[in-house]
Amino acid sequence: MASTIGNRPNPIPWAAAALAFVLSGCVVGPNYHTPEAPTVTGYTPSDAPLTSASTESPGVAVQRLSLGADVPGQWWTLFGSPALNALVARALSANPDLTSAQAALRAARETYYAQRAAVWPTVDASYQVSRQETPSSLASILSSNADLFSLHTAQVTVSYTPDLFGLTRRQTEGALAQAQAQQFQTEAVYLTLTSNVVVAAITQAGLQDQADATAELIAADRKTLDQMRAQLAAGELSPADIATQEAVVAQAEQLLPSLQKQIAQQKDLLADLTGQYPSQAELEDLRLAQFDLPIDLPLSLPSKLVEQRPDVQAADANLAAASAQLGVAIASRLPNVALTADAGGEATSLSRLLSNGDGFWALTGAVVQPVFDAGGLKHKQRAAEAALDQAKAQYHSTVLSAFQNVADTLAALQADTSSLRSAAAATRAAQTSLALARGQVAAGEVSVLAQLAAEQAYDQAMVTQAQAQGARLADTAALYQALGGGWWNRTETVAVR
Repeated sequence: MASTIGNRPNPIPWAAAALAFVLSGCVVGPNYHTPEAPTVTGYTPSDAPLTSASTESPGVAVQRLSLGADVPGQWWTLFGSPALNALVARALSANPDLTSAQAALRAARETYYAQRAAVWPTVDASYQVSRQETPSSLASILSSNADLFSLHTAQVTVSYTPDLFGLTRRQTEGALAQAQAQQFQTEAVYLTLTSNVVVAAITQAGLQDQADATAELIAADRKTLDQMRAQLAAGELSPADIATQEAVVAQAEQLLPSLQKQIAQQKDLLADLTGQYPSQAELEDLRLAQFDLPIDLPLSLPSKLVEQRPDVQAADANLAAASAQLGVAIASRLPNVALTADAGGEATSLSRLLSNGDGFWALTGAVVQPVFDAGGLKHKQRAAEAALDQAKAQYHSTVLSAFQNVADTLAALQADTSSLRSAAAATRAAQTSLALARGQVAAGEVSVLAQLAAEQAYDQAMVTQAQAQGARLADTAALYQALGGGWWNRTETVAVR
């Protein structure tokens, strides 16, 4: 027996029945699962260590890889440079690209929250008052037969679209996946920004060291030229010897403007990364001596790399969104049900409306089934299937690139170790040669030209060593970037759920 309110049937059982029907509905389309991590056990064919007993060299620090070690969230602090830490902090607070990405993340989150609300009924309340007069030739609509009256109408409308086949749920899944993709894109911007600041600062420092060594080399070459000109006046050298040394000086002087240009460009880059105009940025000169070389380096397990890389996680979220869109396309071809309930009252005065107004209600249900659309929905489903295949391929490509990135960085660090070892050995040999030449000059065994030649060789060796040191520091930073940058260890990271 149906329950009643007064003499009217109670719509609550109908709503309960509809809710039970909705809850029993299915969700069409594929249920998404993150692809399995690659089964490879290494990044390179041999995964050789960075150093061995044969590669150790005096004055060259030995870096060690720790397989499975975690990546700190603020990895740049391991370089022990207060100036670098200040640059990164400035970039994180003022870089417009990061600000833009964070705003896009907020928008994506709010879009997801808005879509998530679609699973619930919507309730609208309205109130309307009108003053009207019925013509005397027509009957009054009121039981009192009054021609002139005010009419107050209050109404509540409840609308609900039961999610019979998961259309709304798949749309919500897609919105969540898009928000998660934007979250990892924001993490990628964060990682790229911090890595670019570190590498730009190290590059500037390396160029400055090279410029200092080049200036010393030019000074030594000029001293040699002055000595040779004195010997030419004494008839000990020919003009051809002077011309040769003048060419050496000119070649050395040609190197310095290029280095100065690169230093200026790196400062301009740092100004841009830290949200400043180049003309207003106050950036100090940096030297490689201001940076410590991290000795113990993490090397994430290959099975963990896909969880750590923001670009891989973003590709995974995009794949989930494409999967959800396929479900939406399938559900769009199935019947759609809409329920609407209206309840309210009308009275000629507000006081009667609030106390004893005439009530009304209505319950409406509608079912819509696409019958003919010239194949539009079918082709939308096929397009969604193709988009899912595309997202799968893009995910696989991103994973491959991530492993290539780590492998390239490991190879670079291995080469940097060998290069720096050779450069350090050359610097030590040139320093020893210079010390011997100075002793021989003091003893009168050789001319001062021999000492000047040794000074030139030593300064050139210092330039080469500065290049090798800068490359090693920069590639160390690249390893932290390749492993994901430790975003999962930052307290300010908030997942979209």
